[in-house]
Parts: sequence; C-alpha cells; structure tokens
Amino acid sequence: MATAKSWIKAARPRTLPLALSGILLGCGLAWFYGEINASVCVLAIITATLIQVFSNFANDYGDSQKGTDNQFRLGPTRTVQSGEISPKEIKRGMFMVGALSFLFGIWLVYEGTWHFSQTAFFSFIGLGILSLVAAYFYTAGKKSYGYVGLGDLAVFLFFGLLPVLGVFYLNAGHLDENIIHLALTLGFFSTGVLNLNNMRDVDNDKNSGKITLPVRMGQRNSRIYHTALILFGWWAAVIFTVHQRTSAWQWLFLLVAPLFIRDLIQIWKITDPRLLDPFLKRLALSTLAFTLLFCLGLILATV
Repeated sequence: MATAKSWIKAARPRTLPLALSGILLGCGLAWFYGEINASVCVLAIITATLIQVFSNFANDYGDSQKGTDNQFRLGPTRTVQSGEISPKEIKRGMFMVGALSFLFGIWLVYEGTWHFSQTAFFSFIGLGILSLVAAYFYTAGKKSYGYVGLGDLAVFLFFGLLPVLGVFYLNAGHLDENIIHLALTLGFFSTGVLNLNNMRDVDNDKNSGKITLPVRMGQRNSRIYHTALILFGWWAAVIFTVHQRTSAWQWLFLLVAPLFIRDLIQIWKITDPRLLDPFLKRLALSTLAFTLLFCLGLILATV
C-alpha cells in the first residue's frame, strides 16, 4: 500500500505555485476593480489545487503506461514508475481527487454565477469538466495530446486564460477587456515552465515517441521560443499597467524582473539538459512572486 509520503510526492507540491498564480491574479484584479468576493476566491484556490493534483496523478499514470517515465528520464523519479504507487492505486486516487475537485467546482460556480445567470453557471460547469478531461488526456489515454505537441496550447489556456479570466468573472459577474493582458502574461509564463520541462527531457521524449515542441524544434529554437514566451509575458503586463495605472505602486512587480533576466541568461549557457531541472521550479516560483507583487501593487493602489 502506498504511503502518505508517496502520495504527497505524486501530488508534486512544486507545481502548485504555478497552478495558483492565475487564481490569485484573478482575485487581485477583482480587488482592483472593487468587485472581490471572498467566498469565490477561497473556493477557487481549493478547486484549482485539487485539479492540479488530479492532473499530476494522471500524468504520473499516463507516462508510466506509455514508458516515458523510465531510467533515462532526467527529471525526478515518478511514483508509479518506481513502484511506490501501483497503477490501480493511482487510478483510485485520480477518481477521488477528481470527484472532490468537481464538487468544489460546482460550489465555486454556484457562488459566482447562480444569483444572476444560470446560463453562466452551466457554462462554467462545462469548463470545469473540460479542465478535468484535458488534465487526464494530457498524457493518459490512447490519444493523449501531450504526445503530439499540443501541451503548450493546453497550458496556455488552462494556466493562463481560464484561471485569470474565469476567476475575475466569478468575482465580478462580467469581464473587462483590459485584463486579457494579465491572462496572457500568466499563459506565457506557465507555458515557459512546460517548455523547460520538455527541453530537459527532449532526448528521452523523442526515444519514447513523445513529440513535444522541443523535439520538433531542437534545443536552439526551443531557447528562442522560451525567451519569446518570457518577453511577451512581461510585455503584456507592462501594457496593462500603462493603460490602467492609478498609482506608482502598480509597478511593484518590476522588482522580480532581475530573476527572470538572470535565468534567461543562464538557460542560454546550459548545454547539458539535466541542468535545466532547477529552472522549472525557479520559473514557477518567480511567476508566483510576480503574481504576489502585482496583486500587492493593485491593493496598495486602491487604499
């Protein structure tokens, strides 16, 4: 039987900062526009955490079944791969966490939509189901889209556009065209984390039949792509702030820029893919730091 330590390992806590960044930014923007709903924010954080854990369980299961998690993989050893958790146990865990995320998701969208639009309620339920389906079929199932280079698009949508725009809407009951810039920022940064993961595992992925973008583009073009993702993310954040600035506090997020620049420079110098692994965690934490500083700037601008 799998131990609690193994389940925590399978949940991959280091992925949670990235999963929560879009939620927190959506809440921060709702505060800035004076339409924050505390219940929605708390429920969104719980739901997003559960969906991310479900996704990690599904990824662990899918890659183990396809043979991608093997002795040649450069990242951390996965729980199903190592035998710490059996395929039967991980599937049971997926079902339990998936069910919890669905229940909390229903509660979340009820709080954010039912009182003014039942159409919005059912639309968000559909998006929640889509999120769970996308999380599962990223690497699991016979036609997993992560194996044909579509993972980047999914991350862009489900870590950037959907959490920022969705959480803002659930708080405010409407959308503002300007917040699309911040949704793009989180989408670009999150896709950058996935790209680093795929750059690290490019050789093993290629040998295992997992055709990610780095497998298609090669290491040099993958670095160009990565640099573009980071720069476009910063460009979108600056554009939002220029157009919506009411206080100098809103530029507080610039304090984290040196971390992004330093890592970009170092990534270009790395020739051994194994050395890219720490940069995944660093970009995820830098994205969280960016989010917290951005939200703090929005809060200080309104007090």
